[in-house]
Amino acid sequence: MRIYELSKQYNKPIKEILEILEKIGIKGKKSLSSLKDEELKKVEEVFKKEELKKVEEKPVEEKKKIIFKGNETVKEIAEKIQIPPNEILKYLLNLKIVVNVNQKLEKSVIEKICEKFNILPVFEEEKIILPEKKKEEPEPIFVKRAPVVTIMGHVDHGKTTILDKIRKSRIAEKEVGQITQKIGAYKVNLPEGSIVFLDTPGHEAFTAMRAMGAKVTDIVVLVVAADEGVKPQTIEALNHAKSANVPIIVAINKIDKPNINPEIIKQQLSEHGLIPEEWGGDTVYVKVSGLTGEGINELLEMILLVGEMLELKAQINCKGEGTVIESSLDRFRGPVISVIVEKGKLKVGDPFIAGTTWGKIRAMFDDWGNRLEEADPSTPVEILGAHDIVVPGSKFKVVDSDKEAKEFAERIEEERKKTVIPVKRLSLKDLYEEIKKGEVKELNIILKTDFYNSIDAIKNVISKIPQNEIKINILHAGTGPISESDVLLASASNGIILGFKVPVDPKAKEIAKKENVEIRTYEIIYDIGDELVKAIEGMLEPEIKEELQGQALVKKVFKLSKNLVVAGCLVVDGKVIKNSKVKIVRNGKIIFEGVLSSLKRFKESVNEVSYNNECGIGIDNFYDFQEGDIIQCYALVEVPRKLKGV
Repeated sequence: MRIYELSKQYNKPIKEILEILEKIGIKGKKSLSSLKDEELKKVEEVFKKEELKKVEEKPVEEKKKIIFKGNETVKEIAEKIQIPPNEILKYLLNLKIVVNVNQKLEKSVIEKICEKFNILPVFEEEKIILPEKKKEEPEPIFVKRAPVVTIMGHVDHGKTTILDKIRKSRIAEKEVGQITQKIGAYKVNLPEGSIVFLDTPGHEAFTAMRAMGAKVTDIVVLVVAADEGVKPQTIEALNHAKSANVPIIVAINKIDKPNINPEIIKQQLSEHGLIPEEWGGDTVYVKVSGLTGEGINELLEMILLVGEMLELKAQINCKGEGTVIESSLDRFRGPVISVIVEKGKLKVGDPFIAGTTWGKIRAMFDDWGNRLEEADPSTPVEILGAHDIVVPGSKFKVVDSDKEAKEFAERIEEERKKTVIPVKRLSLKDLYEEIKKGEVKELNIILKTDFYNSIDAIKNVISKIPQNEIKINILHAGTGPISESDVLLASASNGIILGFKVPVDPKAKEIAKKENVEIRTYEIIYDIGDELVKAIEGMLEPEIKEELQGQALVKKVFKLSKNLVVAGCLVVDGKVIKNSKVKIVRNGKIIFEGVLSSLKRFKESVNEVSYNNECGIGIDNFYDFQEGDIIQCYALVEVPRKLKGV
């Protein structure tokens, strides 16, 4: 290798190359061809080190910081980040967000846009309200926390009675009709550890909080009465729990009653995916009696064991945070907020924000009504001092000052009143447009029918739809009107609701409109299958097929130069088109594929030549035409795919 070749390879002046060679003891050489292998290796090492140094010294590109209000329109964002509005609209469309240039966007959407275009957003409320991080923040300290357990199941199967026995209290007797009417949170301290129980009025509240993004529950205990077995609400509660993707423990209650068969319950729930451990599954089943207390200790042990396996921890050396699980207006005490602490500590006197309200913790009480001065993670507390009630599922955060809390809450309220884009849910109507990019390959369905026999019939129709590419998930199937609970489940799982000969509750319609959940009702079973097939076919990637446009026969070959050969042709089928893809067929075999780059008729360049007309054809990188060759002109077209076997 010569000096000038090194200079060219490493982009260095020859003088600099010679200086480098002198440093490693190679002097006065105009050529490196006579060097030994060891000397050549030295030369390569020098240049490798030089290149590595360049890479190490290359500065890391920092994101550009831009200040946002948090409610800008697409046009305003485009001006700030200097990106064409069409680029932003195209990106949002890929995220299934359909907006126009003058529509205001939510803060979360603005953050996604900034991330896409390498911008670091700084929002005014953050800049004004949130305190700057201290230069030296302590390392986070994590402590073990108690599991939060939600008790779910069919009405009157003994959920609250079990909890009553655990707490050795009379909770159930205090409720009207001995049925829980509101969300309650109770902490049980045991020698082996603590457990926090959420006793809900049904899965509606559980899913309502989850639909807001509140992931409070760690474990679900599904209660089934041994004398009644699996009921419609049992399956409904199970489907809500499964969609939350949390461990499920089954408590078979009322085993003190005569003529019961727990094995039947195991069989029924196994059909819904809850296979007992003794059958080779991973679901824990515990036989209990809320009345006598039998099996209660075993249930608590299983909860603590599952909680141990989850390795639940929370940061303790930070400002307190939690989730609102209940809020009410007390005649004497004013707004009351029930919170489960998730990190840090809550202390009396702490200023806070919760949803769109704010306040200062004036007093705190545990689930027994005892006053508390502070509360650790996984502790349910009742808080006095808020200015208003809060929607369950809202985040509760401690801040530095009353002023900060008030300003933040006011700004949140202002933003709430502004026009922002709604959450876009999945629907059969726009399924093809939303999912044809291959981002989603499953369809979640909540099914409600008039009779149970109809459920089996519809499931049979759906089972015959091939699902090797698109999976259909029936998250819940039940009878009766389409309810608020169904809509909440569809909202939380981005699913659709299909109803067969059932009405829709007015409240469900209202929530579905607000949450953009699609509800479709049918009178004929096979209409459901037909619409699902059409929707799924829209989700399949289209096939790419060749469409023959025309053929030309080579009559004569003209060699104009070494790299310029033109075929004199007669169009014998369809038409030939300039810049289209072509295949050259000789003796029945394809010998070349390329692009028709030149097309002339009577020395004039044209875009296409139709049947029975003569023309001159030139093809990129092909110069070996022969008389009798066939030039096939074709286009690539997308063909919608059909499900095989339908």
